[in-house]
Amino acid sequence: MILRPYLLVLSSLLVLSACSSTPMRYHTLIPTQPADAPASGQMADFQLQLMPVRIPMQVDQPSLIVRENDGQLTILETALWASPPADEFHDALAFALEHRLGVRDLAGLPGNPGQPVVSVRTDVRRFDSLPGSHTALDVVWSLELKNSQKHHALTCASRINEPATTEVASLVQAHQRSIGKLAEEIAGAARQLVENNRVTCP
Repeated sequence: MILRPYLLVLSSLLVLSACSSTPMRYHTLIPTQPADAPASGQMADFQLQLMPVRIPMQVDQPSLIVRENDGQLTILETALWASPPADEFHDALAFALEHRLGVRDLAGLPGNPGQPVVSVRTDVRRFDSLPGSHTALDVVWSLELKNSQKHHALTCASRINEPATTEVASLVQAHQRSIGKLAEEIAGAARQLVENNRVTCP
């Protein structure tokens, strides 16, 4: 079969385009290694239930979104999240909390009726990536302790900035560190809530 000249030109352009295009890269908020393990005997004496995470719609996109200035956002079309950002945040926070508390997130699994349950709700108000500067995380989170005798609640806010370079990997790792610090605050408050019933925000 003989290709017509314009088809030959078109196919050549497609080949060149494919060769020169930037490959897609997928990123996750779950770090390769967790933070330091809790000391022996410090397993939480309650069950953990992490509820779905709310995240701003403008950054809840398949591609990473970076802030260029106060009024401009840029979509990084070749830098993609491995799963929807709200799911990434939820799973990363669950991973960090499980490691710090020594218990698993119930995640719809049947629990132990004899143990209290601490439910964690997170409302992410800001999830910004500023290349060459930092990442900014602003979260309102609440804890609710339930068992047969007690029902206590606590609502707090955390604002965490982490330095980052212009590299996408640096921005992602900065977000990972921010979530780790958030988990540290939540885990500490959850332990105190169960032990003392009353606790102030970190």
